[in-house]
Amino acid sequence: MTGLGAVFRPQLPPERLRDLARLADDAGLEELWLWEDCFLEGGVSAAAAALAWTERLRVGVGLLPVPLRNVAVTAMEAATLHRLFPGRAVVAVGHGVQDWMEQVGARAESPVTLLREYLLALRGLLGGERVTTQGRYVKLDGVALDWPPAPGVTVLAGATGPRSLRLSGEAADGTVLTAATGPEGVRRARRLIDEGRESAGRTDPHQVVVYLHTATGPDAGARLRAEIVANGEDPAQEQGVAGDAGAVAKAVQRLADAGADTVILQPTADEPDPGGFLRFVATEVRPLVP
Repeated sequence: MTGLGAVFRPQLPPERLRDLARLADDAGLEELWLWEDCFLEGGVSAAAAALAWTERLRVGVGLLPVPLRNVAVTAMEAATLHRLFPGRAVVAVGHGVQDWMEQVGARAESPVTLLREYLLALRGLLGGERVTTQGRYVKLDGVALDWPPAPGVTVLAGATGPRSLRLSGEAADGTVLTAATGPEGVRRARRLIDEGRESAGRTDPHQVVVYLHTATGPDAGARLRAEIVANGEDPAQEQGVAGDAGAVAKAVQRLADAGADTVILQPTADEPDPGGFLRFVATEVRPLVP
């Protein structure tokens, strides 16, 4: 079955998260994803709160920018989430927006090298290993978690370019794709991920999560187009969907047919009814998605 979720956008103030997370949980939404965009809201703190306020909702952080966080700290925080809320936390890491990383003095000369070193160390730590590494960016000397999570925890990587997608296949357990990724982009990403998996000799499952620009209700088409243009994306490409539950479900199915395991519906920044959007995903779109 194709996984389905929605985004709590950080353009909403943090104090709205409690009510919206509870609404999502009560409505039967499967997954609620949060962003750690500079300089809006912290991903781990928001995820911990959302998980504590709900009973069954899975909460994803997509994604934590690795230049901002020592890998040992990320491992500690991820392990704590997984132990407190078994099976309900999803953590993704990635390069981060390079302009923001420059702004805070954390930009890496080689983002791909940093992400590779980070993923290998993070997966080792969360797997209960004692890790020693002296990489270009990641340096650990006999570091092990006292409270590692249960076996089987996965680490996802956000990726867009060919090198990052191959790296995700090689060193991550899943990949998060942006809402600028249409069905053909998902197919291309799957091919590159598989190249990385093959080079590493990996045969374990690899989850692909993709965001989908989504607008419904009055002026949905105009809001969607404005959002895509504001993001600097090409509105002529096959991305995003505006319309009723049937139209949205068909767009989700196209992404699933292209290789997406989970589709996360991303409302526009000016969505007039965030709670209504969550109910729409859970109660109207979900029954139409196989």
